[in-house]
Amino acid sequence: MDVNSGSGLASWERLPGYVFRPYRGHDDHAAMAAVRLGCAQRDRADARSVVEGIPTAAEIAEACAKLGDPSENQALVEHDGGVVGYSTIRWWQERDGTWLYLHRGYLLPEHRGQGIGSAMLNWAESRIRWLVQQHGTAQTAVIGANAMASEQEATALLLETGYRRVFSLVELELADLRQPSDSRPLPAGIRVGAVDPSSYRAAWKTVVDSYADAAFTQRWTFDSFLATADPTCWRAAWDGESMAGVALCSIRRHDPAVGEVEELSVRAESRRLGLGRALLLDGLRCLHEHGAETARLYTGTANPHRSYDLYESVGFRRQNEHGRYRKPIAV
Repeated sequence: MDVNSGSGLASWERLPGYVFRPYRGHDDHAAMAAVRLGCAQRDRADARSVVEGIPTAAEIAEACAKLGDPSENQALVEHDGGVVGYSTIRWWQERDGTWLYLHRGYLLPEHRGQGIGSAMLNWAESRIRWLVQQHGTAQTAVIGANAMASEQEATALLLETGYRRVFSLVELELADLRQPSDSRPLPAGIRVGAVDPSSYRAAWKTVVDSYADAAFTQRWTFDSFLATADPTCWRAAWDGESMAGVALCSIRRHDPAVGEVEELSVRAESRRLGLGRALLLDGLRCLHEHGAETARLYTGTANPHRSYDLYESVGFRRQNEHGRYRKPIAV
């Protein structure tokens, strides 16, 4: 890594006993996974979380591959030759034009309280400011950071350094997909069924349109939708020839006992008719038929439709809360 490229790693070398270095690729994945596992008990991480679990080395490798330049936008902390922490930076544009530059750091509990976490945060912010200058996004850029509600030290550090929580994600679980679910008749003319390729664009558009009034949402292109499409347990509701709603459900690839409700969207003109409930229950039945034992989902507290009321009504229970923090950028 060229320290003149905005990495800022050179200044980290002043912390006695610690070495701060760039990500080196495949050889780091097992060590990064060990850091996450080592943080789990202290931070009360949930291994089955669909928002932020305890990833394996293989899952970390996949996440690193999605970064624009992982060697420049990840930094690892070493102590006595072993990796004890790391930070990652990602960015994307939201629907309202905001460019969000998100950093996330993990540090083993026994190395906290010595200024290491603050140094990691300072590196991330410095790197983000350099990226913003390079990207020319200063007019609309903000710095973001995530912390679970149970991560008390990380939350305190963010608040102490000028971040404020703008919303949270609430994660819910249906513990047993074998539970009987009630069935209610659909309105006349409405049918629920699988989603075939000819309806992919309509399904994508239904989800995108449902976020029209939602804040802090990432732009989602049709190509991005297709890149991760797994229609096995997708369900849609039609009113005549028009798609009125959709439930995108999937089996977790790394944990097939867990199903996920990735999206549940009903068009504005078709709400309050029971379509959301019908789609959800049909999707859950499909997940169970394909081997899932439990189901997870998450929804934002900024969601104007209070969809978690529906989820709780069919048996989902709250598991975790994930805070989303932001801070103005000073370039």
